[in-house]
Amino acid sequence: MNIIHAASEANPGGRKVCLAIGFFDGMHLGHQQIIRQTIADARQHEAVALVLTFDRHPNTVVAPDRVPPLVYSLPQKLRAIAALGADSLLLIHFDQAFSAQSGETFVRKLVQELGRLQSLCVGAHFVFGFKRSGNVVLLKRLGEELGFGVHGLAAVSLDGQVVSSTRIRKVIAEGDIDRASQMLGRAYALAGTVVRGDGLGHKLGFPTANIDTAGLILPPPGVYAVHADIAGGHYRAVLNIGRRPTVAHANPQLRAEAHLLGFEGDCYGQELIVTFVQKLRDEKKFASLDELREQISRDAAWWKSSNRKP
Repeated sequence: MNIIHAASEANPGGRKVCLAIGFFDGMHLGHQQIIRQTIADARQHEAVALVLTFDRHPNTVVAPDRVPPLVYSLPQKLRAIAALGADSLLLIHFDQAFSAQSGETFVRKLVQELGRLQSLCVGAHFVFGFKRSGNVVLLKRLGEELGFGVHGLAAVSLDGQVVSSTRIRKVIAEGDIDRASQMLGRAYALAGTVVRGDGLGHKLGFPTANIDTAGLILPPPGVYAVHADIAGGHYRAVLNIGRRPTVAHANPQLRAEAHLLGFEGDCYGQELIVTFVQKLRDEKKFASLDELREQISRDAAWWKSSNRKP
């Protein structure tokens, strides 16, 4: 999938363009429906299948006190979109200037830059533009004027409830990883860059990779058996999410740190992806670091000998 940053780059050779627009956090079943419709339109009309999304949640700019924690990091989202088979992705930098455009101005400018817009696909309740001035009604009016079709797709339901990023965040925070995976259409995974910690894992004999999870929703604190992918390698790992109550600290920070079984080497600055298998136990305060070390050893030994397969 070709990633571009300007609409004018999306249309080599003057081909028609079929476009999907959305923030697409988590790339859940509803998002997949929108993009698959766009790809189907593109194949029918011999057009370019283009997905437009943003590099940050719009509330980061327009309502910074109401930014939701995200299901996916940006690299995760882009990989999930690419996996569906879109030709190109237009990644818009969402800033104050961009947010000041009306919905109509945004669409007219987009159509002008794309050249030949064949169809546009969004969710039925999609809103956009300054003060949420754009919606499906506006898109259909502009489509009639400018010559493109509009799909406003209804939400997908699972077990009688609408699938949404908000609902997925809720079940992840509650620890219902299976339900999150069902709505995502793939196993839920947490991804982030490995950053330096305080070296406690090394001191205990169980070095850990600390994942930068800033801005992401996390499952409840506890110890989890996970599969870890890093630098082309696949490992079993024990992931701890929590504030490490055994370690005295005036201002304990919520951390996600993984001990990768069988991994040796330096992984700082690399992306680590952990896919959840099961929760092993709640986080607890131990009487000493020696007791903590013994428990980590038991956790790692159980997962290493488990017959569960990747």
